[in-house]
Amino acid sequence: MSTLTLIVVVLVALAFVSVPGALAYLAYRHPAARGPMTVAITAVAAMASIVVPIAVR
Repeated sequence: MSTLTLIVVVLVALAFVSVPGALAYLAYRHPAARGPMTVAITAVAAMASIVVPIAVR
């Protein structure tokens, strides 16, 4: 695996961790939204539904 590919994989993994975390934090700060874990799980599912078909190609 080349260095560039490894850097891209690490950055994508970081995005997959930070986006749901940020959404959970926002939902926690605004309790009118449903549970923070529901928001985070939904975000992961939405990102996976976009990335998996691209990765399978």
